[in-house]
Amino acid sequence: MATKSLLYFPLCSSFLTILVALTISANGLSIKEATLYDLQQAFKHRQLTSRQLVEYYIEEIYRLNPLLNAVIEVNPNALYHADKADYERKAKSHGSLPWLHGIPVLLKDNIGTKDKLNATAGSFALLGSIVPRDAGVVAKLRKAGAIILGKASLSEWANFRSLNAPAGWSARGGQGKNPYVLSATPCGSSSGSAISVAANLVAVSLGTETDGSILCPASFNSVVGIKPTVGLTSRAGVIPVTARQDTIGTLGRTVADAVYVLDAIVGFDYKDQATRDASRFIPHGGYAQFLNAHGLKGKRLGIVRNPFFTSGSGSLQIEAFEYHFQTLRQEGAVLIDNLEIANIDVILNFTLSGEAVASIAEFKLVLNAYLNDLVVSPVRSLAEIIAFNQKFADLEMIKEFGQDVFLAAQATNGIGDQEKAALLNLANLSKQGFQKLMWDYKLDALVTPGSDVSPVLAIGGFPGINVPAGYDQNGVPFGITFGGLKGSEPKLIEIAYGFEQATKVRKPPTFRP
Repeated sequence: MATKSLLYFPLCSSFLTILVALTISANGLSIKEATLYDLQQAFKHRQLTSRQLVEYYIEEIYRLNPLLNAVIEVNPNALYHADKADYERKAKSHGSLPWLHGIPVLLKDNIGTKDKLNATAGSFALLGSIVPRDAGVVAKLRKAGAIILGKASLSEWANFRSLNAPAGWSARGGQGKNPYVLSATPCGSSSGSAISVAANLVAVSLGTETDGSILCPASFNSVVGIKPTVGLTSRAGVIPVTARQDTIGTLGRTVADAVYVLDAIVGFDYKDQATRDASRFIPHGGYAQFLNAHGLKGKRLGIVRNPFFTSGSGSLQIEAFEYHFQTLRQEGAVLIDNLEIANIDVILNFTLSGEAVASIAEFKLVLNAYLNDLVVSPVRSLAEIIAFNQKFADLEMIKEFGQDVFLAAQATNGIGDQEKAALLNLANLSKQGFQKLMWDYKLDALVTPGSDVSPVLAIGGFPGINVPAGYDQNGVPFGITFGGLKGSEPKLIEIAYGFEQATKVRKPPTFRP
């Protein structure tokens, strides 16, 4: 068995790449840091083709991926789909094409595609497995005209194999690196999705979150990450952790870019019944209408100082957030300070809250169901994955990182009394904690640093948006998260966009050691 994953790079000569770069530069467009609006305008004015864009990204992946380990596979059919998009653009008036038409998108490697790409969650155990169909969100991306560029790396099994594996590591993808400070954590589990966007290997990507897996890498890689309300986006065809908390979200360098992708992937999917209930939250006309530069005006924002804003977070960060609070007020927001979330210490403790007990039991059930649905698979159960890891222990680095979470999950036997008690506790903690705070103070959002709030949002299926907020003394990025109640994405987008436009914090990566 090969010990290295295969990156599919369509042939692209250096001369052709240089010619493309010179042509694009001559037309006044820099693909690096370009937004979706920039790219669509370049398409419209014939300064850029989708083929040129895909070739540029493939060359950047080829150049930077040995350093960053952000991408596991490149789609061997990406250029074919780019040519198809270019043909469609010539045949139709530009105004009739969707926002994502001809735009390359990277997918986290737990999102299934019915093509030549694998979906392995970074593990060799699933290499060569064949999914029955595109994941629900992938079908929507294709309908919107997006080009699936490839699969981004991740924390293996969405960081649910072991407590000891470093964030951003997988057997197939290697150790993902933070493009700002290479020795800093990229966080996970949607590490490659965030790294790729930050390092301009792609403009936008999809990630998944169970608890912090979009918000945290977005924060550490200085990109925007949207974690939607559970059920707003379909989880069908995505390697699961728990249906109660899993959600598929978007990452981009700007709030607008992340929102345009969100608009493309939300909605009902008969393969995921959670989308039936959550569809009622989707506003008529979509989410892009809430990209309002004055969106902070009149918004009520809550601040929970303890434990989120303390001296332990670092003086530079605290100073930055105090400045941001001032900016939020200047932009018309009403800040309600020094609030408390009931039982916050319990909520933030994965074990005490019951999140651990519930999640490992749910994981075994939903993973076995996913594996059973595959057309072809080397493994058909969690037990078989554990056995695979033991057989190929060197390849999967079992001695170094173990598989303790897998073993704990395998020892469960469905949803029994212990799990039911844990689920009830989680529901009560959420209702009496975050929900009560939001209701009592009529808050539009809670403002927190980085992804520290992720368990609060995770256990209740609540949405959150992370926006770049600064860089520490070593140049490592940190973000700010705006979290709200279910279906509050329109308000959160207004707040996040308003903050972004007022601060413009993000800068390109530095690749420091």
